[in-house]
Amino acid sequence: MKLMKVLIVLMLVMFASTAVLASEGGNSRKGKYLFKKNCKTCHVAGAEGGELTPLSKTQKQWDRFFDEDKHQKSPEAVSKFSEQDLKDVQQFLYDHAVDSDQPETCG
Repeated sequence: MKLMKVLIVLMLVMFASTAVLASEGGNSRKGKYLFKKNCKTCHVAGAEGGELTPLSKTQKQWDRFFDEDKHQKSPEAVSKFSEQDLKDVQQFLYDHAVDSDQPETCG
C-alpha cells in the first residue's frame, strides 16, 4: 500500500514537471504560421533579408539567435510579436533546423 502511494506521488510529480516544461516552450505549428505570414516576406531568395528557412541554422544556432540577437539588425521587424509569438517561431525553427529529427524548409 505504501509503495502504491509512493508511485502515485512520483507519477504526479513527473506529470506536473512535464506540464510546466511544455508551457514554457513554444507551439511549433503556430510558429510555422507566424513565420510564413510575417517573416517570409523579407526572407526569401532575392529579398532584403536574404533567404532564411529552418534549415539555415542548427538548433544551437537558432537558440543563440533568439537568446542573443533577436533580429538586432532590424528590431522593428519583431517589435509586433509578443514574447509567446517569438517562442512559437523559435520552437518551429528549432524543431525543423538542419540538425533536427525533422528538418524542413518553410514551404
